[in-house]
Amino acid sequence: MVREGSCPVAVTIYHNPRCSKSRQALALLREQGEEPRIVEYLRTPPDAETLKGLLERLELTPRELMRRKEAPYKELDLDNRGLDDAALIKAMVDNPILIERPIVLKGEKAVVARPPEKALEIL
Repeated sequence: MVREGSCPVAVTIYHNPRCSKSRQALALLREQGEEPRIVEYLRTPPDAETLKGLLERLELTPRELMRRKEAPYKELDLDNRGLDDAALIKAMVDNPILIERPIVLKGEKAVVARPPEKALEIL
């Protein structure tokens, strides 16, 4: 008999396999016996609602989750303080390379695993 809530909570990683920090975070999770659900967010970008949910769980603003050194950040003038959260979220949905990585989730916990060891905080 399985009781409600007795199933293990799955770990999810928003992962870019070309990113060394993302690969390191994934390896650390696996070393802890976790086999996370992997979301390659460059291939399957989150929609605006998913991204809003991630931001809430991470307790970050859209600008705090953006990779400011990526070309689209400058090209789209995303440093413009006149842009609201909706515009920044749209930019990340349209250009997922702007999303900081890796993001690791477990239950209601979430963390940007930079450095990769931060992924262990949510286990």
